[in-house]
Amino acid sequence: MQSTRTNWKVRLSALGPGILMATAAIGGSHLVASTQAGAIFGWQLFWLIVVVNVLKYPFFRFGIEYTLATKKSLVEGYKSKGPWFFYSFIGLNIIAAVVNTAGVLLLTASLLHYALPVSVSVTLLCWLILAVCLVMLLLGHFKALDNAAKAIMALLTLATVSALVIAFSNGAMNHGIVAPVDYVGPSPYELAMLGFMVALMGWMPAPIEISALSSLWLKEKQSQQTVTRTQGLFDFNVGYWLTAGLALVFFSLGVLVQYGQSANIELGGVAFAKQLIDMYALTIGEWARPLVSVIAFLCMFGTTLTVLDGYARTLNESHKLLGFKQSKHSLKIWLIIQALAGMAVILFFKSALGPMLTFAMTLAFITTPVFAWLNFSLVRSESSIEHSILVRALSWVGLIYLVSFAVAFVVWKLF
Repeated sequence: MQSTRTNWKVRLSALGPGILMATAAIGGSHLVASTQAGAIFGWQLFWLIVVVNVLKYPFFRFGIEYTLATKKSLVEGYKSKGPWFFYSFIGLNIIAAVVNTAGVLLLTASLLHYALPVSVSVTLLCWLILAVCLVMLLLGHFKALDNAAKAIMALLTLATVSALVIAFSNGAMNHGIVAPVDYVGPSPYELAMLGFMVALMGWMPAPIEISALSSLWLKEKQSQQTVTRTQGLFDFNVGYWLTAGLALVFFSLGVLVQYGQSANIELGGVAFAKQLIDMYALTIGEWARPLVSVIAFLCMFGTTLTVLDGYARTLNESHKLLGFKQSKHSLKIWLIIQALAGMAVILFFKSALGPMLTFAMTLAFITTPVFAWLNFSLVRSESSIEHSILVRALSWVGLIYLVSFAVAFVVWKLF
């Protein structure tokens, strides 16, 4: 019994990188994309969210295994594969870092603006949230981020599951908010909806470059304590499957709260988030408004924190691997540059942020097969890493699925 308790204590002490990945993933893909999918199409895309989470699993896992086995980051692995792959990652990463920072920051500020009893401009709230995040990361850095992510994920999971239980019991059973029997919703299987499905899968459960962020967080964790393969995979599995489970929870909330309603579904992230909070209050009860506001804000604040830290790490790592001189403040400098670049996008391209996020989600999916294969290739080159038949089979099935969908989408866009 004592041995079992000790093993669990050791595993729990290694939690961190996986939870950070979950926190980074949940923002845009869950609160917006998952909920929209349920609100617009009902239960029709439930299978898609399950399938894409399962089939992407090996490629995120490979990033963790590569770092555990080699003590190197995935970014270093990409460089070892050749300049084309390395420079492609850098280009994708720069776009994702700036656009994603702007997107999650604006959504976080908009949710706070909606929840505050006094009117404060969204732009000012963006600056305030950015300042709080930078103070936390620059002063406490990884330890502060690690602790904040664990607290946010615990509260978020509890609040979100509670909201789903309430939606099932009070909503569907007592208020009749499920779609009318004769309601016929739109079909996601029309060719015109392929773009929506691709965007949904691009950020489900997270963009593929998040695997590089996870490997850098793990590398930082390794610099603070010993992390065994068992501990590292335990942390990763907790974070990944928690993320996948919450995707289904948010999807179900979209179905139960909004599907079949007369109000038009807002497709813009900020407008949709506000509409979601309003409809919770109307269908479940006005008392639920603070609960939903807290869920949404915590979700996006945690995402903003981890997006800022994670992408800054990949930018700094890429800068170092390109041969440029580094200082002890290089990571902090990249953090500030990324934050200001994201804020600049909000100030100058605010009206185009919705299309930019859709572009980022679509680009993430199109590039997923390339980096999925890269992650697979890297772990296969390490003789010390062994996989079960199930993981190997999932890898090949996942590659075939991702490549097929990406090719179909590109052909559809061209012709």
